[in-house]
Amino acid sequence: MGASSPVVVLTAGEPAGIGPDLCAMLARERFDGRLVIAGDRRVIAARAAARGLSFDVPDYRGRESAPAISLLHAPAPSPVTAGHLDAANGRHVLALIDRALAGCLSREFDAMVTAPVQKSTLNDAGVAFTGHTEYLAERTGTPRVVMLLAGGGLRVALATTHLALADVPRAVTRASLEETLRILERDLRERFRIARPRILVAGLNPHAGESGYLGREEIDVIEPVVAALAAEGLAVSGPYPADTLFTPRMLEGADAVLAMYHDQGLPVLKHAAFGEAVNVTLGLPIVRTSVDHGTALDRAGHGEVDAGSLRAAIALAFELASARA
Repeated sequence: MGASSPVVVLTAGEPAGIGPDLCAMLARERFDGRLVIAGDRRVIAARAAARGLSFDVPDYRGRESAPAISLLHAPAPSPVTAGHLDAANGRHVLALIDRALAGCLSREFDAMVTAPVQKSTLNDAGVAFTGHTEYLAERTGTPRVVMLLAGGGLRVALATTHLALADVPRAVTRASLEETLRILERDLRERFRIARPRILVAGLNPHAGESGYLGREEIDVIEPVVAALAAEGLAVSGPYPADTLFTPRMLEGADAVLAMYHDQGLPVLKHAAFGEAVNVTLGLPIVRTSVDHGTALDRAGHGEVDAGSLRAAIALAFELASARA
């Protein structure tokens, strides 16, 4: 594989979870570029052995000489036992993310893919961590990012992410909604190479507010923003009642849906594509994709593990990196 092919870095995530298992499994595969796994060699090799696999991936020694698959070794400070969390390894997990991010910002890497982390372990280690999305936004000084999940023929973005349901109405403002839609539209054009993306916007309330009888957020916030952007020429429409928005007739020809909150859009996406869906962070100065599942501590080192979501996340990272080049 040539030195000009894209390089994607994959962080192994929580060492007690299934991240190292997935890295061991996918190290046997080949992608449309060069993959650098960032993690503890001992941990990944042990998971490979537990699953009857070998892990003889060469060390990463720089972008120019990187082979198809290599390992950026970063030792965990405390012994790792599959399925058992240890706060002593929390900052190791964070160090993997920081190293991958630094490499992407310097163009050493063309994109990063993240295996799942355990938020509680990072917080127990003294790190205020609510998620990869928020952390990467803070570290890059990005004022607003957008979470997009893709899979099963759907792309679903979120106007709000990890927020209590009671706080959602106050968080959906004209300014925030307009910025979110502009980021979504721009990245669909520039990263996904969709010439004029068609975006459907969900209402916040049942029946999209029922003309104000079930809430005025649609009238006061969502409708004015959608109308203003449509007047500029963006292919944005709505708000539509969420209970009928995700039907085949409504989705025909659409490139993405913007849901107002986490559990409005993601249950539909995960029903259609759980285990194969990809989480993409839009708005960042780098390309970042991730899995659609958690650390699965109960399956680390044994049991059935599906690498489909991480495989898809890596493939999409290479695709987006190529479009960005």
